[in-house]
Amino acid sequence: MTAKILFVCLGNICRSPAAEGMLRAMAKERGIELAIDSAGTGGWHVGNPPDSRMIKTAAARGIDISYQRARKVDLSDFYQFDYLLAMDLSNYSDLLDLAPHNRTCDIRLFLDFADGDERETPDPYYGGPQGFQHVLDLLERGSAGFLNHLEDESA
Repeated sequence: MTAKILFVCLGNICRSPAAEGMLRAMAKERGIELAIDSAGTGGWHVGNPPDSRMIKTAAARGIDISYQRARKVDLSDFYQFDYLLAMDLSNYSDLLDLAPHNRTCDIRLFLDFADGDERETPDPYYGGPQGFQHVLDLLERGSAGFLNHLEDESA
């Protein structure tokens, strides 16, 4: 069975699309088949591509996210995905508030799977280039830890 993962941030134009791209690339390297998507808790950017700065920063690491389009979390996501992975505590709280009681997914904070002390992936939107690099570093660590988690579960 292929695990289905939905990454969730606020607007779905920086962190969650980058997480989707990072996990997709790292899973492919490991030969792990996953269904991966991303969404935002807010709908301001629905239909738009990721932030151009994140597209450029991800591309420099060999990750293409330019084809993605922002969407808002939908009620069906709580049943279609195995994991809803929040980028920060605010997104996590919003997901828990939106989640139906009979949901079938596991809602987690993504960086709980990463090594290191940081639990939240900061929003780089209002910062400079170093913020986008830092987010990708965190997403790489989170993706590695999450893939280890999936491998341990299936062992």
